[in-house]
Amino acid sequence: MSAVSADAPDSAAAERVEQLTLLTERLTGLVALGAQAFEARRPQDAIGHVEETGRLANMYRHESARVRGNPALIAGASRVQRARLIRATEAFDAVLARQTRAVAAAQFITEGLVHAIADEVAAQRQQSATYGPGALAAPTAAATAITLNKRA
Repeated sequence: MSAVSADAPDSAAAERVEQLTLLTERLTGLVALGAQAFEARRPQDAIGHVEETGRLANMYRHESARVRGNPALIAGASRVQRARLIRATEAFDAVLARQTRAVAAAQFITEGLVHAIADEVAAQRQQSATYGPGALAAPTAAATAITLNKRA
C-alpha cells in the first residue's frame, strides 16, 4: 500500500477550481460580447445575453466570496489549475475594464444627444414671430420634461 503524497491534489479542491475557472471563462466571454456590442454602437445586441450574464455574475460573486473567505477550499488543487484560474480571473478583470470604458463612452454620447435635443427644443420655443422696432418677444411656454423610452 502506498502513502498519499502531501503534494497530491485534493479532488474536491481540484473540482472547485475547475468549475470556478469554467465559470470565469464563460462570464468573461459574455462580458466581452457586451463590450463589443457597445463599442460597435449596437447596445441592443447585448440584450440577448443580459439574463445569463447576470445569473453567472451572481454565481461568480458568490463563489469568489466563498473562496476569499476560505482559501483552503482551493488550496488542495494543483499549481497548474490554480495558475489557470488566476489567468482566467486576470482576463475577466481586463474585460470588465474594457466594458466599463465602452459603457461610459455610450453613456457620454447618449447624454450629449439628450442635451443637444433639449437645447434645440428650448431654442425653438424662444423664437418669436413679432416684427418692428418696438416688438416684444412673446412669452415662452414653461419648460417641460422630455420623456425617453428606456428600451431605445
